[in-house]
Amino acid sequence: MKVDLQLGARPEQVIARSAELIACGVDGLFTFEGAHDVFLPLTLAAAGPEPVDLMTNVAIALPRSPVHLAHAAYDLHLLSGGRFRLGLGSQTRAHIEKRYGGEWSRPAARMRDMVLAIKAVLDSWQESTPLRFEGEFTRHTLMPPTFDPGPNPYGLPQICLGALGPIMTRTAAEVADGLLVMPFNSARYFTQHTMPAVEEGLDRAGRDAADLHIYPQVIVAMGRTPDELADAAAGARRLLGFYGSTPAYRPVLDAEGWGELQPELNALSKRGEVAAMTGLIDQTMLATLAVHGTPEQCAAAILERFGAYADRICCYFPGYDVSDQYIKDLVTALQAP
Repeated sequence: MKVDLQLGARPEQVIARSAELIACGVDGLFTFEGAHDVFLPLTLAAAGPEPVDLMTNVAIALPRSPVHLAHAAYDLHLLSGGRFRLGLGSQTRAHIEKRYGGEWSRPAARMRDMVLAIKAVLDSWQESTPLRFEGEFTRHTLMPPTFDPGPNPYGLPQICLGALGPIMTRTAAEVADGLLVMPFNSARYFTQHTMPAVEEGLDRAGRDAADLHIYPQVIVAMGRTPDELADAAAGARRLLGFYGSTPAYRPVLDAEGWGELQPELNALSKRGEVAAMTGLIDQTMLATLAVHGTPEQCAAAILERFGAYADRICCYFPGYDVSDQYIKDLVTALQAP
């Protein structure tokens, strides 16, 4: 299984950290749109001496123009020698309206338009054909030669869509090249909710399973000593508590019989009681929603959960220090034939 890791370094540290992660044997690096820009670090990584796959995971799409995203994807695909994937996400209403100052309505329908519009722009450049996309939310009918970069010698980058709920998952299966499976997940939710929605979307669009790459994402809490395992568990439990407080993510808890925990976590989050939120995530929840153990044990759990559905995985190590040697051990175990 191929392994992608988050490139979480500050901009001035990107070049050095990229080299360190590549030395661990990773197949790809991805960025998260948090405290820093999601595209700039990948530009720096693309210019490094060692080739590596690159992905935004995810770029928040709704406040952006499809043309802006198409240009960024084109240029990063070019810079990386054809190794870039554009991962897109919708975020939640509060963030779109209150943080980005954007407009929120019918997110799955908007993301469908977004993916199709970006593809239309990239296709027009690649095939040297007139641009004509008229969707429900966006229209693109003008592309003078001055603004057309021409065909990309490496072809078109994949466009992937992050999803959790059935409507967005179905949308991804209908129009995207890849599905980024939300890291707040469980084996039960994935098999009983995600995969049926994927199959429905593929069927609606007349696509085959080979037309959609599935990229699961996993919260990994690993170590070897008792203290390391405790620190890793605490970091993962903090993140799980944060995710679990989000109303849109309650279906995952519902699938495991823990749905009533969501409003409790939400109330604690509004009061800033992070320690109390973390304390509500017990060992069973940790093992169900994340993976916990030695690098080899974590790799085995990942393969058991997703090995039948995917040949590539995205791993997160939230809120704790993990050595590069342990990362290398995890990557080696996942890549073993």
